[in-house]
Amino acid sequence: MPLSEHDFLTDEVHPIDIVETLAEHHAWEFDRVGDDQIAMAVEGQWRSYSLTLAWSHPDETLRLICTFEMEPPADRMPALYEVLNLANDMVWSGNFTHWGPQNLMVWRYGLALTGGQTATTEQIDAMIQSAVSACERFYPAFQLVAWADRAPEDALKLAISKAYGRA
Repeated sequence: MPLSEHDFLTDEVHPIDIVETLAEHHAWEFDRVGDDQIAMAVEGQWRSYSLTLAWSHPDETLRLICTFEMEPPADRMPALYEVLNLANDMVWSGNFTHWGPQNLMVWRYGLALTGGQTATTEQIDAMIQSAVSACERFYPAFQLVAWADRAPEDALKLAISKAYGRA
């Protein structure tokens, strides 16, 4: 039985239940924070990413936040904000921001399911994979800008080029 049919034989499936099943399937560490929220850790090539998915009943949106720690020097913040803006211009399925007080780089995305729509397993899996892929793609550029004093445009050349293999 395909994963998309696993345990979801009714039309009324809570999106966080789907996320929990995906986390179990991928063997990701997770914590069901509440009926409408789940937190998990996903290992990437560069680092571990903390993901939180929450269902918002009022606006019928499944919200995803993917974070990783980043505490750049204060004098590099303008360049970091510039590279964030440039990175956001290159993506369509979410956006980056930096939460200074928490020292977190954040990828955010919301899947609107208005009108009683139900998310599919494939949609939610793609949403999670897209978040991790975006963080993996732009992580080196953020690091170069923050710690190697590289210009944002130069650092983004790494994100634009296709990587083959592993270092």
